[in-house]
Amino acid sequence: MTSHPQIRLGADIGGTFTDIVLDVRGRLFSTKLLTTYAAPEQAILDGIAVVTREAGVTPADLGLVIHGTTLATNALIERRGARVAFVTTEGFRDVIEMRTENRFDQYDLSLRLPPPLVPREDRFTVAGRIGARGDEMLALDEAALDALGDVLAQRGFGAIAIGFIHAYANPGHERRAREILSRKVGVPISLSSEVSPQMREFERFNTVCANAYVRPQMADYLGRFQVRLKEAGAECPIFMIHSGGGLVSLETAAEFPVRLIESGPAGGAIFAADIARRFDLGKVVSYDMGGTTAKICLIEGFQPRTARSFEVARTTRFCKGSGMPISIPVIEMIEIGAGGGSIAWVDAMGRIQTGPESAGSEPGPACYQRGGTRPTITDADLLLAKLDPDAFAGGAITLSAAKAEAAVAAAIGDRLGLAPVAAAFGIGEVVDENMANAARVHAVENGKDIADGVMIAFGGAAPLHAARLCEKLGIDLCLIPAGAGVGSAIGFLKAPFGYEAVGSRPIRLSAFDAAALNAQLADLRGTAERFVRAGTAASLTVEVVAYMRYVGQGWEIPVSLPDRPFRNEDSGRIRDAFRSRYAQFFGRPIDGLDDLDVEIVTLSVKVQDEPPGPRRESLDPVGSRAVAGTTRRAVFDPASGEPRESAIVARDSLSAGDRIAGPAVIMERETSTVVTSPFDAVIQGDGSICLVRKGFRAKGSDQ
Repeated sequence: MTSHPQIRLGADIGGTFTDIVLDVRGRLFSTKLLTTYAAPEQAILDGIAVVTREAGVTPADLGLVIHGTTLATNALIERRGARVAFVTTEGFRDVIEMRTENRFDQYDLSLRLPPPLVPREDRFTVAGRIGARGDEMLALDEAALDALGDVLAQRGFGAIAIGFIHAYANPGHERRAREILSRKVGVPISLSSEVSPQMREFERFNTVCANAYVRPQMADYLGRFQVRLKEAGAECPIFMIHSGGGLVSLETAAEFPVRLIESGPAGGAIFAADIARRFDLGKVVSYDMGGTTAKICLIEGFQPRTARSFEVARTTRFCKGSGMPISIPVIEMIEIGAGGGSIAWVDAMGRIQTGPESAGSEPGPACYQRGGTRPTITDADLLLAKLDPDAFAGGAITLSAAKAEAAVAAAIGDRLGLAPVAAAFGIGEVVDENMANAARVHAVENGKDIADGVMIAFGGAAPLHAARLCEKLGIDLCLIPAGAGVGSAIGFLKAPFGYEAVGSRPIRLSAFDAAALNAQLADLRGTAERFVRAGTAASLTVEVVAYMRYVGQGWEIPVSLPDRPFRNEDSGRIRDAFRSRYAQFFGRPIDGLDDLDVEIVTLSVKVQDEPPGPRRESLDPVGSRAVAGTTRRAVFDPASGEPRESAIVARDSLSAGDRIAGPAVIMERETSTVVTSPFDAVIQGDGSICLVRKGFRAKGSDQ
């Protein structure tokens, strides 16, 4: 076991770049390398060599490695997983294809939905039935399962998923099926009652299929990474960050890889939450833009919003119900295909579009000079002079403006009759508007107004676009933290050892059984603690949430419960807590619902240790010294529609209190911050850049 060793390393594999951050007793060393698709661990090993050399340590000195990856996500989106056999209850063979009765666009007769991960010919049924209360209604047909094992062994499946109806209430049949099938097949078997023990069979079945689909690939990668890390001299433990923002062991990650799908973005949200806590910012919009995607997350009270499920591979942007549901605890955010490598194109109506297809790292944007010929957002940023072609990624990659111009002209400019710079501006405006729309949609869906919040921008590409995004959203303040270019990897180092166990077992308050509730909570707590104790011996905190509804409703709302044993007389207190949360959630008092019964549908127990809190900082939007910069170049100015002379300043030459008037570009090794003409930049005490709208006045200030 280990707890906060003094030398720790965070490694974030993205679709374009792999980010490495080494923390040596509070001092950070970082680097970015292009992701190597054939052997993703290679970029991590190369990065470790770079940062350990800079820090004057060796891989053997590492006390802990924390890793997040997009490999599981990409395997689902690109359909590069194992061939899976799905074994389910007789009569439920087609649940993952029929989905639910909901249509995200009820008037579109040609809806496009992601095809099921398991085709019909690879789905098998067996007799046996568990009731909604967990009682056995029909015995499991073990003879049929034994015969099915022979069939599965002959067909050469790479993994098996088992999902029986109501297994969340009683996993007995699923566990017995695994025992029988494992005698005949030597491939990993995933159970829905272990992967996602929650009510609603479509989401649960789809999640266990997704887990089985990526499990062989992830197990192979994680095993290979562990071996190669030891060969490099690092004998330290490795932990993975999961989608809910906590750390789990390598063994847990290999068994439940579906929990890793949003691991990289989760690290970014943790990074932003840590900055929010440091500056005492209660309302934050986290904006993470890397090489492949952009993510928006709402952070209130220093905590990212969380959810019990999310969707991947949506066929229609922003439309809930158009994707593949994954039913696991996750940090809630909206994600779009708008990264630096996102490809720009012209649609049939003559409109500029960007993404979701990305050039990635192979071949990468045209300006990388690695064989790419299609224009990307990075190519547009280079033509707009936001980037220095000789200083990109610390000079590791020399950018070609000529190749960027040729790509933009061929795919966009020539088709629309635009000069290359005008076409590049069009690309930039489209991607910025897409991100602004994503932020608006996410805020509206959560009943929030983000205009009076503070944006925290990070990722290799976000600081290039943050000021313009703030213009569109009406946000006055934006923080670009130190290390923003590798923010998610830094977030890994700040993540707690944590695990959230979730289970469904409906309990009506009219027939409240405190003993049953306590037993379920104890079981969930034991599960969560077991995973957490694999990584830390530190003291733990426990958070209990009940997802409740009026009986007959189709969805639940989260209600926080105290972490203590319950008594039968607590039913009234739980009902009052639900009614209060219900009124708060829907923004109005409850009328006429007093006679309706209330039920707990799902329980969640989150257990985690508490990392040390950040040092406190005061936000200074004014500054004390004007800095003009010694170098200037013409950077395209959206306000005037033409290039405008802008100050070029090195970030490491600035000190706390310095104020740089926009337009300007603040350069560093892993990213650049574009200060548009409506904004100024003020350097904070911890080195963060605060983009502040000209004329901004803080509440209660006469300045």
